[in-house]
Amino acid sequence: MRIQDHRAFDEPDINLVPLIDVILVLIIFFVVTTTFDARSVLKLQLPTAQGETNDANKALSVLVNADGRYFVDDREVLRDDLESLKATLADVGGDDRDRPVLLRADARTPHQAVVTAYDALGQLGFKRVMIATAPQADGGGEGGP
Repeated sequence: MRIQDHRAFDEPDINLVPLIDVILVLIIFFVVTTTFDARSVLKLQLPTAQGETNDANKALSVLVNADGRYFVDDREVLRDDLESLKATLADVGGDDRDRPVLLRADARTPHQAVVTAYDALGQLGFKRVMIATAPQADGGGEGGP
């Protein structure tokens, strides 16, 4: 009687479950640690104007999107009321009230949201407020009715 050894027929295989687990953890790690640029997230359609551009690299950036939501530098203001905007501006802006402020509002933003931003900046004592515009397209002709 011949006794066969079944171990010789066992072929080694690679278990893919731990490999998938490691790859999933790496993907989660890279997604969480990736920094996102606020300008690429918000799609603003700036109003147009003629004039020169200002270099506002050190300016405090206040963005108002088309829905009337506020963003101060990298931070989103959670509520749309004046007090929340003032608290975020004071926190991000610090004590330097001579710092220029660049207000970027979408062309479709409700007028009240822009007025609220100006009001909050004025109440906090910011005096150098600039509004961002896009250069006018070379369509010729001046103004409208």
